[in-house]
Amino acid sequence: MTRSLNLTVKITALAAVLVLAACGSAPPLQPRSDAPSWQEPAARLTLDQAHDVTIYALSLVGTPYRHGGNTPEAGFDCSGLIGHVYKTRGGLQMPRTVARLQDAGQSVPAAQLRSGDLVIFRQRGEATHAGIYVGADRFVHAPSTGGEVRLDNLRSKYWAAQQVAYRRP
Repeated sequence: MTRSLNLTVKITALAAVLVLAACGSAPPLQPRSDAPSWQEPAARLTLDQAHDVTIYALSLVGTPYRHGGNTPEAGFDCSGLIGHVYKTRGGLQMPRTVARLQDAGQSVPAAQLRSGDLVIFRQRGEATHAGIYVGADRFVHAPSTGGEVRLDNLRSKYWAAQQVAYRRP
């Protein structure tokens, strides 16, 4: 019961941060005429679906890790978590392996990252791990170390040292 209450408090707090951050954002800057323009990738998810993906991913924090797992009842590995969340809340069929997730959707620059985007970690050019960005430099993922789905910060010492790419499904 305490774990469930603690998770509810965490999710509520993060949701409040995301809402407040959106309310306090500055208007977009006008691109300089000599600067290369970046166009927002055409997302297959609406902004509302991306928010649903985010909230649902957060609700799964604490679910046990299981290699090959792809349901809340059985547990998750990282690509199983992503596939389940995007199919359940976004209606998208995602690739089942991290190697294939690195090509899903379109590449997104870090400055344009939004909740619901994929975070793909690489070592020596190969995708090794993935998660779902939820805002405020945080992402939800299913690491085998730690034993359960968790929320981590991209700027933490460990994750900041990793090679990372962002994708918008």
